[in-house]
Amino acid sequence: MRRIKKEDLIGQLKEKGLKITPQRLAIIDALVEIREMHPGATLIFNEARKKAKRVSLSTVYATLKEFSENGLIKQLEFDRMENRYDGNLSEHINLICKRCGKIIDYHIPATLEPKDIPRKSGFLVTDTPTGIAGTA
Repeated sequence: MRRIKKEDLIGQLKEKGLKITPQRLAIIDALVEIREMHPGATLIFNEARKKAKRVSLSTVYATLKEFSENGLIKQLEFDRMENRYDGNLSEHINLICKRCGKIIDYHIPATLEPKDIPRKSGFLVTDTPTGIAGTA
């Protein structure tokens, strides 16, 4: 499993010739600190503001878009809820609880059939767009 680390993100920004600003560092800190939650831009903004008072919500959106386009994070797009961001770049699917909105990473063993996911994960599959939605 490949999780984002602050040093890795900073190194990748440098490799791509992208500026390292106080706002971006605050956004990186927020992504690293709350990564398990698959945070949305609003939560990232609230966390980043604790470290850089001059970060705006539009800066957060623009930075997340840039990070996603450069392969630093994954953007999870939804129709009925705020887009979320995933720092786990390893091969996996995202299970989404329709009751509480929690998103968890689920690594599918090579021998697992898609029809066996509910039994193994405890989720009842109801949708399968970019993630798998259901209830635990």
